[in-house]
Amino acid sequence: MAQHQDKTKKNLTLFALTWPIFIEIFLHMLMGNADTLMLSQYDDNAVAAVGVSNQIMSVIIVMFGFVATGTTILIAQYIGARRDLEASRIAGVSLAANLAFGILLSAVLFFSGPAILRGMNLPPELMDTALMYLRIVGGFAFVQALIMTAGAVIKSHGFTRDAMWITLGMNVLNVVGNYLFIFGPMGFPELGATGVAISTAASRTLGLAVLVVILYKRVNGELPFSFIFKAFPKTELKQLMKIGVPSAGEHLSYNISQVVITMFIASMGTVELTTRVYTTNIMMFAFLFAIAIGQGTQIIVGHLVGEGKFEEAYRRCMRSLWIGLWVTLGAAGLFAAFREQLLSIFTDNPDIIQLGGILLLLTVILEPGRTFNLIVINCLRAGGDVRYPVYIGILSMWGVSVTISYTAGLLLGLGLVGVWFSFIADEWLRGLLMLKRWKGRQWQNMSFVREGDRKKA
Repeated sequence: MAQHQDKTKKNLTLFALTWPIFIEIFLHMLMGNADTLMLSQYDDNAVAAVGVSNQIMSVIIVMFGFVATGTTILIAQYIGARRDLEASRIAGVSLAANLAFGILLSAVLFFSGPAILRGMNLPPELMDTALMYLRIVGGFAFVQALIMTAGAVIKSHGFTRDAMWITLGMNVLNVVGNYLFIFGPMGFPELGATGVAISTAASRTLGLAVLVVILYKRVNGELPFSFIFKAFPKTELKQLMKIGVPSAGEHLSYNISQVVITMFIASMGTVELTTRVYTTNIMMFAFLFAIAIGQGTQIIVGHLVGEGKFEEAYRRCMRSLWIGLWVTLGAAGLFAAFREQLLSIFTDNPDIIQLGGILLLLTVILEPGRTFNLIVINCLRAGGDVRYPVYIGILSMWGVSVTISYTAGLLLGLGLVGVWFSFIADEWLRGLLMLKRWKGRQWQNMSFVREGDRKKA
């Protein structure tokens, strides 16, 4: 085990952890719309049906994420503290918990699919297609739950490249499957949306099989599932919930607030709504760097906090923040400089290009503020300070972002530019408050590993 720990330690540099995470997230973003893009060549109604079903699946995935988030932080701290048994127990409990949760939600989606889709006011002509897709992909939701959890365990041990390669493999299989089942070459049946669902479920299942093999290899086969059956793992579940539930609440609050703001934008007109979609797609590649740096730093800080090296953890967060700020600012500046060319890839509508160009210029101010949140909040969570970011986040999302969007965008008539001002105010307010909290060092007393629990090297 000591040799395994030493290997893990060698992997814990920001670059070694971050670049695979960057590529993994990039693949998710780039390939996440593969179903929609390929299906659009087949049938517009199928695209709409799959789009609605995927909105439901997005909410389900957020719910699985609360266990995965807790898993990442707890295992990182326990590995840092050289508490290998506790780390392996957390891994086992996390996998079992998300499997049970995943099976439950899979059953709900399969059997309650018609009621869920009717509740979303789905047009009758889309119902059969959407229901078939939801039952196949949703019925295998437990597979996605296990992928997220096993991936969190592997990343916490420092092996972020494994998750990257598996994601790449799943995406390639998904695209190949889409091609075979949508267009029916070489005698394959043309199944449309049903084929896309089969391809998605099959690629995830094969990806999970590979992930399980790698998981056992990386943790030396030490996943003590037997102790779960001997006694209910109350302590481990309580720790996972303490981190995961607030984090999930924050993500759900953000998603709901964005739905409300989208309703505001929709009332402004089709040009504004379309501009928001295109601009957001471009912006995502600007803050991708900050997401990757934030996740990599979270793992490192978790290990350092587990070891009791609080000063090193503090400096690591600050260095990562500066790196993230400069990289994100450079990316946002590049997108702003080539704003017309980028928007022209999506549309030739001059109104959309002009309005989107203004938004991409404002993004140069927006994205550095978002970087504070993506990096510093992850560091706070890694240190055990999980509630403060949630409280401030919910207050700012609704009290600043939603409120200013409505006031500036609709009442004052600034439209989409007013909405962007609200995003800037929200991200910078939260970011500066998170930085103040980190510098206040309250997190040093919130570690899940106490001083007496740490083992000497």
